[in-house]
Amino acid sequence: MSTATARVPTASSLFDRESLEQLLFASKSATGSLPTWVEERRRTAFERLQSLGMPGRQDENWMRTDLRLFKSQAWGPRPATAVNALLPEGLLATAIPAGDTTAEPFFEETPQAVVAPTLAGRMLSLDGHVRQVSLDPTLAQQGVLFGSAEQLLADHPEIFEPHWFSVIDSSVDWFAALHAAFHTASAVLYVPAGLRIAAPLHVLSAISPGGVDTSHVLVVLGADAEATVFTETAGGGPVGSLGGFHCGGTEIVVGPRALLRMVNLQNWNTGVWHFARQKAVVHEDARLQWTLGALGSRLSQVAQDVALVGRGAHAQVNGVMFTEGRQQLVYNTLQHHEAPECRSDLLYKGALQDRSRLVWRGMIKVDKCAQKTDGYQRNDTLMLSREARADSIPGLEIEADDVRCTHGATSGRVDDEQIFYAQSRGLSADEAARLVVAGFFQQVFDRITIVPVREALARAISSRIRRVS
Repeated sequence: MSTATARVPTASSLFDRESLEQLLFASKSATGSLPTWVEERRRTAFERLQSLGMPGRQDENWMRTDLRLFKSQAWGPRPATAVNALLPEGLLATAIPAGDTTAEPFFEETPQAVVAPTLAGRMLSLDGHVRQVSLDPTLAQQGVLFGSAEQLLADHPEIFEPHWFSVIDSSVDWFAALHAAFHTASAVLYVPAGLRIAAPLHVLSAISPGGVDTSHVLVVLGADAEATVFTETAGGGPVGSLGGFHCGGTEIVVGPRALLRMVNLQNWNTGVWHFARQKAVVHEDARLQWTLGALGSRLSQVAQDVALVGRGAHAQVNGVMFTEGRQQLVYNTLQHHEAPECRSDLLYKGALQDRSRLVWRGMIKVDKCAQKTDGYQRNDTLMLSREARADSIPGLEIEADDVRCTHGATSGRVDDEQIFYAQSRGLSADEAARLVVAGFFQQVFDRITIVPVREALARAISSRIRRVS
């Protein structure tokens, strides 16, 4: 399929050849060496970047995204000497240590719940520069690799080279190519075969007002391994200021019979531009529970793909979104069944207030060989304002003939009678709105098996809700 990026002038920015050479030099200086394949992949992406322009409205994934106010020439790498701001605290960073991180079952064959009172590891970065990395020494002795990508890629190429920027497509558009060429403060996790990590690992990528983040996350689980990973973003400036710019990516590889609970929470300030590509590859009899929260940013454009490549692979995808002001969130999801007897189950719920806009475009794709597929996707939106707008576009592309695939989407306003009933019981208009919205999100909250995550999301949404207009 041709895209508008091939027919528009190339975009300009401070992410230029000189910046690339400086980045490569800094990486070599920090690690003592830079694997040839890492440098080659950066340079290939940069050459692709040079030929691309901003995505256009002719591209189906971008036709509902308004990029007119995004100025690519305003953004570039930020040197470490310019990073003086305090590291913002994320929602999960404060919730996890104090909360009960019990992980409840999300598939019927999941083993007993695991209680993990503390973090197994944490990586924090600000404006593309790593601030802190820690990992439980016991896990390190057992072969777990976690932390900043630069050194780990060089020390363990046999593990990471097959997957590093091989899961997501780095050439699909200008933002994907920019990320592949200029990623910094990236995090990697490898869990050896058969090892089950009870406690979660946490990655926080933050920016100061007007800052830039191009971080990448790669998670690889060996056969029969188990892990829980939280990634979140925070910081930036409010709308009306320079805000900030995030151009990121996430790659997930779940080995045979492995189990991964993955959480991505986007909670930027209201002036941040957010662009990301995220993809998981799930192998034979492996299970993935992927929870996405989208609360912040000025504009978000995210592609979230799940590829079920091994027989019996299962994936559950949960999305929680809330918009206000003039926010615009655009999420394109793909459930790609590439092997037989796989199951995918996606539920996205979003609430909108003020003049915000929410776009979800979902696709279930079933290859010819993927017989006995069970695929489901649903998107529900709740309008808290007459000026808000939601677009839900579910789709199916099925080549196999022995499948069960269904989809659905609903969009509606809050029932005035519900608000009136709640107020008649002594609640204020704002309290009534919070009660109704809490009930709307409960279905997806019930699917989030990690207690602190669902509680943190519920609190964050509740704090943003105002009376229905």
